[in-house]
Amino acid sequence: MKQGNQKKITYLCFAGVLTALVFVCTAYLHIPSANGYVHVGDGFIYFAACLLPLPYALFVGAGGAALADCLTGYAVWAPGSAVIKALLVLCFSRKGKKLTSGRNWIALVPAAVICVGGYYLYGSLLAGNFVAPLADVPGNVMQSVCSSVLFAVLAVAADKLNLKRYL
Repeated sequence: MKQGNQKKITYLCFAGVLTALVFVCTAYLHIPSANGYVHVGDGFIYFAACLLPLPYALFVGAGGAALADCLTGYAVWAPGSAVIKALLVLCFSRKGKKLTSGRNWIALVPAAVICVGGYYLYGSLLAGNFVAPLADVPGNVMQSVCSSVLFAVLAVAADKLNLKRYL
């Protein structure tokens, strides 16, 4: 097998596992909120964005989140989730030898803003007003904070295991 094909298979396998983790942590390990639910699936999206090339990481974010929405009765949120989670991926970088780079720590802030703001705007579109989605803002902030903590744990562990050398 050629080196390039082996690399693609490795990326595809990592993307599949991370997409499944995003799905499970979003669909089944969540706390219901006003119009949706709070979960830590975003932590795996951040992790994927720091490990995988952009197309694979975009699929992990958009695919895992949209699949979770579709299979848990929140299908109306799937288009918004796909776009919002894809935008989260763009905040992070896989460059460098470690996931715990300064850039990736700073990326947690714009990722939180995109998540909270994106769901507020999409909720406003669905509700037809800008007041109703305000009920979801605290839950989305909590979701971003919890996902950031999960990412921190995953990134530190991955760096200690030197996981990037396999990618």
